[in-house]
Amino acid sequence: MPFELEIFARMLLAVLLGGFIGYERENTNRPAGFRTHILVCAGSALVMITSEFLVRKYSISAVDPARLGAQVISGIGFLGAGTIIRDGFNVRGLTTAASLWAVSCVGIAVGSGFYAGAVVATIFVFLTLITLKKAEIRFSRRSRYRTFIVESENVSGQIGQVTNLLESSGIEIRNIQLYKSKDNAQMIKLLVKMPGTTIDIKTLNDLQAIEGIRKVYEE
Repeated sequence: MPFELEIFARMLLAVLLGGFIGYERENTNRPAGFRTHILVCAGSALVMITSEFLVRKYSISAVDPARLGAQVISGIGFLGAGTIIRDGFNVRGLTTAASLWAVSCVGIAVGSGFYAGAVVATIFVFLTLITLKKAEIRFSRRSRYRTFIVESENVSGQIGQVTNLLESSGIEIRNIQLYKSKDNAQMIKLLVKMPGTTIDIKTLNDLQAIEGIRKVYEE
């Protein structure tokens, strides 16, 4: 196959594999989605194709074909770091950052012509993101830290009633944030440490019985 046609085939495969993983991230509304994963995978593939082009042009003795690829693996960290968000005791975006790094490696494999490895890796990454999500949620439920959202009207002394009720139930409040929703409702975001793994139904009912509170739900 002519090298020019090989370039097209590799770039097309990189776009397809990167988009395959990015589609799952897009559906779960993550910071880096469909287009981002495609760009990372295609860019990584181009780096390896460029390395091969330089080897063909200047001979193997003058160019290290793995050098540019190594820079991609280490340099993708700045992009992954941008997807990681710390919210109190919770850290979000680590899976997306890891998927970006994995996609860059898939792109390197495609760009170097290692198609089988790239396809197999893509399948395993996709299955990990899809099938292990439920297990991850189940494990996280065992954590005693929870984030609750209290949607309410702006009533005087309401925050004090909410905190007193939670503390009387043995729930430790670690952080409180106030903000407005789109319909101008008052939103109280509570990061709490539970005495157990679940919140008592009576506590939830008592919270919702406080004057002005519309609903209480876990983030």
